Amino acid sequence: MTIQERARQRWKMFADRLRPDPAVPARVWARQRWRPLAGLVLLVTAIVTFDVWLGTCGFAGCPSATAIRSYRPSEGSRVYDRSGKLLGQLTHVRRVNVPLGKVPRHVRQAFIAVEDRRFYEHRGLDWRAVPRAALANIAAGRVREGFSTITMQVARNTFTPRLVRARSLRKKLLELRLARLIERNLTKDEILELYLNVIYLGNGVYGVEAASRDLFGTGVAELSVAQGAVLAALPKGPSVYTPRVNPDRARARRDLVLTLMAREGYISAERAERAQDERLRVAREEWRPSVARSSAIDPVREVVDSLLGEEALERGDVRVYTTIDPRAQGSAERAVRRQAARIEREAENWGGKSDDQVEGALVALDPRTGEIRAIVGGRSETRGGFNRATSARRQPGSAFKPFVYAAALGAGLGPATYVDDEPITVEQHGRLWTPANYGGEYQGRTTLRRALMRSANAATVRVSRTVGEGRVIDAARRAGITSPLAPLPSIALGALEVTPLELVAAYAPFANGGVRVQPHIVRRIEDSDGVVLWERDSTAPVRVMSPADAYQLTAMLRGAVDFGTGSAVRAYGARGAIAGKTGTTNNNADVWFVGYTPTLVAGVWFGYDSPRQLSGNASGGRLAAPAWADFYVNGWRERGSASAWQPPAGMERAVIDAQTGELATEWCEHAIVEWFEPGTSPTNYCRTHEEPYWDEDDGFGRRLVDAFRKIFRMD
Repeated sequence: MTIQERARQRWKMFADRLRPDPAVPARVWARQRWRPLAGLVLLVTAIVTFDVWLGTCGFAGCPSATAIRSYRPSEGSRVYDRSGKLLGQLTHVRRVNVPLGKVPRHVRQAFIAVEDRRFYEHRGLDWRAVPRAALANIAAGRVREGFSTITMQVARNTFTPRLVRARSLRKKLLELRLARLIERNLTKDEILELYLNVIYLGNGVYGVEAASRDLFGTGVAELSVAQGAVLAALPKGPSVYTPRVNPDRARARRDLVLTLMAREGYISAERAERAQDERLRVAREEWRPSVARSSAIDPVREVVDSLLGEEALERGDVRVYTTIDPRAQGSAERAVRRQAARIEREAENWGGKSDDQVEGALVALDPRTGEIRAIVGGRSETRGGFNRATSARRQPGSAFKPFVYAAALGAGLGPATYVDDEPITVEQHGRLWTPANYGGEYQGRTTLRRALMRSANAATVRVSRTVGEGRVIDAARRAGITSPLAPLPSIALGALEVTPLELVAAYAPFANGGVRVQPHIVRRIEDSDGVVLWERDSTAPVRVMSPADAYQLTAMLRGAVDFGTGSAVRAYGARGAIAGKTGTTNNNADVWFVGYTPTLVAGVWFGYDSPRQLSGNASGGRLAAPAWADFYVNGWRERGSASAWQPPAGMERAVIDAQTGELATEWCEHAIVEWFEPGTSPTNYCRTHEEPYWDEDDGFGRRLVDAFRKIFRMD
């Protein structure tokens, strides 16, 4: 007889018993007995539904065998620098995972004796403990004793919180289901290892290794029998039996654990008594994992949250690989902190002590790739604090001027083009506006090169008016400025608001030959098993200015560093090929310096969070440039040579005076070779350095010349 035939036969026998009188039609019989039949259907449906609910872990889906085997208790999500070394942690967990082999046998036995003495005999649920716990609870009239096994506790502390958090019958049923799954996929030793690492042992500490360091100041491998019993006493009530708060209760519970160990045959009665006689000593200082504090961690956390969601760090550990250079990052933090303190002392001497403190920010990135090498959002690192590097919108002042001159070069003007640096008055918002040069000094007719080098306001406004504010805005937009820009005359002097990160990234095309970059700090994100969760895609470069214009603007800004407003960079020891621009707002509330080399573009800002004057003579060259030099000299080793900035093909060569931008004469002390686009080379010889009226070879003439040079030296 086949299986199908046997099944039909048994069904017929069952139906005959239910309907003893075959003469009664089935429909009539069912109508007469509809209530019990409906109850039977509901019962079967409930059983099937419960079975499905339990089998799917509450319809939420049970963890897969792979997830169970690969589970590792969290030690905190970690951040790595550009070379793959640990930079810091996004989340901090007071836990140190250890393999079972490093946990002494007597420590393991202590936990088994008190928590689950038949651990190696059952398959997740100790059925013999269930009636005992039930009788004890009935006798006490309350829940006095549980029947949770070590496996169930592992389930409760690993996968159950994802399904349900509140204590309930539902949670207990899910623990049972998960315990069976864990038993099916892990060996007993693997379950015990997971338990000893995941269990909460009070004072914010998880696992036996962290608890051992916290209570006894040593690793779990060094614990005595008595100390191991103290740890095993904690799971029942971590806050009740902690020896720091309740030493008497902790000692009594420890002694109970030792007694149970002797009863189970793990230790002799004599050894248990000796251990009970030991004094209970705990470490004075609590243990906390060393935390590397870096200003780069918060920006990284923001990126991870935006990519994976704010709850991603709660679901499990991730490894974040960043672009940060640790040496540069440390140097940037020190430079901002030191210079902000100096500026604050000067501000107090000038205007008296204030409740507000001077703040600062620094951003440094690779102009070739946009990878952020260092980022500092304030003079002190505060988790979740306001990050001025990415969020503070402040006026850049003269640090915006390079975009004016970039627009001029794009319009066909050249570094040798002349512009009048004389007082100018223009109409803005229906009013007359007369921008003045710093210190009230004007150069008269001068070259664009010298006007930018000396940060001449009047000349820069004339250049902006000549090429048009719309063209200036377009140049800034293409370079990477995204903040609102109004086509007003004052835009030439930085009357707008930008973030330090935005401004620094917009300087990158000047350094790399005219290509816009996208600043970024994260390369890829992996889970704890090395599976890539996100990886940055390479983006095609976008050209925003010609290589010739980028080269010429860089040459002009190198002059600003060597002979102009940014010369403090040289005075503080920065050497090599450096270009840059200072920035100071009209009310002296913001000071900037943005400088770059072939391998680095960095910007630094200082000011109060609520804008107000720093001091009577605050300037970017005097207050911001020193911090840039401090950062560069002490934190950046990838120095670019001048040969990295090669003139593009087709440009014309000329020997010019580096200070004036005009053709050099034999009397020019700083004659350099420079390159120009065809038709824009200088045609006039330097008028500033002319033949002297006396012979310098004569002793008196030489002494007189030296005296005048000391008095009127401009470099």
